[in-house]
Amino acid sequence: MEHTRIKQLLNAEPTGQEVIVKGWVRTFRNNQFVAINDGSTFQNIQAVIDHQQTDGQTLKHINTGAAVRVKGNLIESMGKGQRVEVKASEIQVIGKADPEKYPLQPKKHSLEFLREIAHLRFRTATFNAVFKIRNALSFAIHKFFQEKDFVYIHTPIITASDAEGAGEMFKVTALDLTDVPKTDEGKVDYKKDFFGKQTNLTVSGQLEGELAALAFGSIYTFGPTFRAENSNTTRHLAEFWMVEPEMAFYELEDNMDLAEEMLKYVIQYTIAQCKEEILLLEKRLSDEEKMKPKAERSSMSLMEKLTFCLNNDFERLTYTEAIDILKNSKPNKKKKFKYPVEKWGIDLQSEHERYLVEKHFKKPVILTDYPADIKAFYMKENPVAEDGNRTVRAMDILFPGIGELVGGSQREEDLETLTKRMEEMNIPAKEMDWFLDTRRFGSVPHSGFGVGFERLVLFVTGMTNIRDVIPFPRYPGHAEF
Repeated sequence: MEHTRIKQLLNAEPTGQEVIVKGWVRTFRNNQFVAINDGSTFQNIQAVIDHQQTDGQTLKHINTGAAVRVKGNLIESMGKGQRVEVKASEIQVIGKADPEKYPLQPKKHSLEFLREIAHLRFRTATFNAVFKIRNALSFAIHKFFQEKDFVYIHTPIITASDAEGAGEMFKVTALDLTDVPKTDEGKVDYKKDFFGKQTNLTVSGQLEGELAALAFGSIYTFGPTFRAENSNTTRHLAEFWMVEPEMAFYELEDNMDLAEEMLKYVIQYTIAQCKEEILLLEKRLSDEEKMKPKAERSSMSLMEKLTFCLNNDFERLTYTEAIDILKNSKPNKKKKFKYPVEKWGIDLQSEHERYLVEKHFKKPVILTDYPADIKAFYMKENPVAEDGNRTVRAMDILFPGIGELVGGSQREEDLETLTKRMEEMNIPAKEMDWFLDTRRFGSVPHSGFGVGFERLVLFVTGMTNIRDVIPFPRYPGHAEF
């Protein structure tokens, strides 16, 4: 007889039918009650064994973490907290777990401790829920775009371009670092490297995505990206996943509409698929909030926060309007911001974004028309304002507790304007000639955006550290597993 997954058994009617359960022991009480989990749900099923009829050596090895096979009858449970249980007729230990060495004993573990044993944290209820939600969000993203007839494009992970112009990129090389070839000028001779030029891990699939969008019309990428930014914070990773759609014949308004629709769609789908997981994490978050001063506690539960975002239109305003709000805000006037807002043109910090979302509007916000000087070269410029300020048709979506979740723009479609902008920003046009071909041959207005996938998972799970929503986090000084 094949074994039945625990999630299926927990939803079955207890008619005394014979079943086989395979999983890992969470707890073993009174030499009688075995809580078993097989990963299909964060919930356990209880198997009740007759210790007098069970071999002593077997009993000795039924420890937390051990893998077991249980055969028995599914019956109605008399105990609290479970509807069904297995009255065991046989129990077999498949894989032992030494209780002196297995680190996940039945007690409350801190998230900091679990980060140190990330390879085992999947076995906890919290991380079972987190990664089930991550799975649902990932599937929902594909479902959303596929239903809209977008083409899924795999853009390169190794690239010679820097889409963001940030320079914080991981270099890829096959050169012998103990004997690096040099040019006559004393620089690294990349012509002798594997690709014959300097290459890096990608920071974005956008530029390659634009090539495909100007052929297929609407495409999306969803893959890993990398930043060699030395940021040891709860919001940054060196390796993270990005969702990046690119659409021909889309202007800024179309771009914003699509992004808002997508976020609401994937959150709605995940609530429908993972309600139990969200409620488990809601309780965890509630317990965590009780430890905070009352003034710092959230006014909404996790589920309330998610449904609130679904039921309200995102607030849309320009960067200029946002600066006016921030300049006149109480935190700014009382010098409570770490980065005071004094003049137009500054790059907004997380504290500014969260003030707009959490204190002023109290809902998601879409900011548009940012200063050209703080945005990427490919963004379409607006007409110069009367005060001489230059802005671009950019948009960022800000979420409560997260700050920036989405960044996007209408792309500059005019070849002459784009090359002039590249000159201003010292981006060599010769190396980007392949990209400029999209503006030479059949150029059209087009737009796109990028979603930091881990930040989306942070929002939906209510977790507070981005290292807890990716299976194997990469950050400065840490590349385990």
